[in-house]
Amino acid sequence: MKKTTETNVPQAALEGSMRDFRVISGDNLVERCDQFFNWQDTRRQSGTWPFSRATEQGPAASCAVRDDTGVLAEGVNFASQDYLSLSSHPAVHEAAQAAIRDFGVHSAGSPALVGNISTSIMLERRIADFLQMEEAILFPTGWAAGFGVIKGLVRSSDYIVMDALSHACLQTGAQASTRNVLLYRHNNLEHCRERLASIRAKDTENAIMLVTEGLFSMDSDTPDIEGLQELANEYNATLMVDVAHDFGNLGEDGSGHIGIQNMLGKVDLVMGSFSKTFGSNGGFVATNSRALKEYLRFYSPSCTFSNAMSPIQIATVSKALDIIQTQEGKQLREKLMMNVLSLREKIRERGMDVYGDPSAIVAVKTGDEGLARMTARLLPQVGLLANLVEFPAVQKGQARFRLQVMANHSEQEIEAAASRIDYAMNMAGHQLELVNKGEAAETPVALAS
Repeated sequence: MKKTTETNVPQAALEGSMRDFRVISGDNLVERCDQFFNWQDTRRQSGTWPFSRATEQGPAASCAVRDDTGVLAEGVNFASQDYLSLSSHPAVHEAAQAAIRDFGVHSAGSPALVGNISTSIMLERRIADFLQMEEAILFPTGWAAGFGVIKGLVRSSDYIVMDALSHACLQTGAQASTRNVLLYRHNNLEHCRERLASIRAKDTENAIMLVTEGLFSMDSDTPDIEGLQELANEYNATLMVDVAHDFGNLGEDGSGHIGIQNMLGKVDLVMGSFSKTFGSNGGFVATNSRALKEYLRFYSPSCTFSNAMSPIQIATVSKALDIIQTQEGKQLREKLMMNVLSLREKIRERGMDVYGDPSAIVAVKTGDEGLARMTARLLPQVGLLANLVEFPAVQKGQARFRLQVMANHSEQEIEAAASRIDYAMNMAGHQLELVNKGEAAETPVALAS
């Protein structure tokens, strides 16, 4: 089955980036937002704005989504973050329903007041034990945990030394805490050492937080965690590792790269999110200091002044953790990795390439932003749901499609993802040539069967 699509995409839709509108001018806060909206709407009307979509039935391996104009598309879903497919697990659903009966639907308070329930405290203990840490504290979201651990601990005279590719919640927390923020080149221990040494050469009185991730979500790579902890010890800094994307789904026992690198219990601070593997919103910070935990409870603004995780979220995460720590969880991790390796191989067989090491994130190299946007325009039509990542989320000229793999993706869905992104990218290249020549033409687009 085929239909035709017009390639009359204006050049303005292929140019510019969201970085252009981060700082906007004008004396009216409302009206000056038009600058961004006009650019966004040019992309929207030309089909090159692939963001803000909503699923019709939740994040299934194949599903339907609507874009923000209401247009419906169906296809294999590699755009959702549900790595072990636990958000649809029957036992997780049953646990959430039981929590409603036992505790209601709402936490109704901050963790500093009466927002926690008995099972919240149990979950904190279990997270700490899983990471072989002394303590853990819950946050309402992973973003809140990443922002809050930095804002809660770092003061204006302190320093932050951070991997240049650290997540936005970490960078925002750093910017909100101190002007003394030094980025080091991605996963570069020597440059990190230079940053730490330059600080300690002039200041031995104030604190340093060293920040990295266990698995970087745009590049699917991991740092030398032991090497970073040794640097932190040498320069009297505190290492914080964000394990949002690997905790629960990588490693023999699901402990992620901290476990793979034999660093369980040895990292100063571990921060994570439940939204990638545990089927729920929520986050945590684990530490070997009860004093630090209590300080965060009352001085981390995203903990102190936000509602605690709901009973439904606590039950969902707790049941997901039950599964992760059983033989079923091990089998799900093995199935996930089989799917990951299969997808990476099928993509490379078609002459494309991917970033980083095997993980649930398979980032397909695209490069040119114009080509990436033209490809994103075609993907829903060929039956593939995938997320475009472009500047400034990644470097200019390094656009990519981040395919997020689930344990319950079938081999047929893996094959479909590889073949459809290959087809769309090749077709987009042809269409881009026409656009650059100022031409419009009807090009057949094969729909998914």
